[in-house]
Amino acid sequence: MSRRGLLLMGQCMPCIKQNASKIRIRRMELDKNLNMYFKKDEFYFAHDPQKVCKTGDVVLIRELPERLTRLITHNVEKVVYPLGDITDPLTGKKVVVGKYREDIEMANQLFGKSEKAFDYEKAPPRGRLEGTKDFTHGETYIKYHEDGKDQPFAV
Repeated sequence: MSRRGLLLMGQCMPCIKQNASKIRIRRMELDKNLNMYFKKDEFYFAHDPQKVCKTGDVVLIRELPERLTRLITHNVEKVVYPLGDITDPLTGKKVVVGKYREDIEMANQLFGKSEKAFDYEKAPPRGRLEGTKDFTHGETYIKYHEDGKDQPFAV
């Protein structure tokens, strides 16, 4: 387990627990035989009664002084980066693919903007497609069998 007061950064995963979110903490583990690092995922359940984090968000979690339940051992501190809006952690600038948005805007001013170019300033915030194409807000459940029916919220 982690030390008290230690902050961990992880990604929110689909979860079926009430008032909790499942957080994946990714670490690099050294294989001494190959002398290479490999990804190792650890999963923690964090107390999140307001459901501030959605699937895919990068969040900070802190260990609770005492466990709420057998599984819930941490608390969600804050959402660092919401899914879909990538921010460079060093400069704080918005990024598209591998370029800063302001660099793209400067190139558009120099060479002219394409009619098909996406305008990030006019784009609505995440969550406007809830219920139509974005199903991260829905209640998830475990799929026990295949019955031929569409089960969009199954884990």
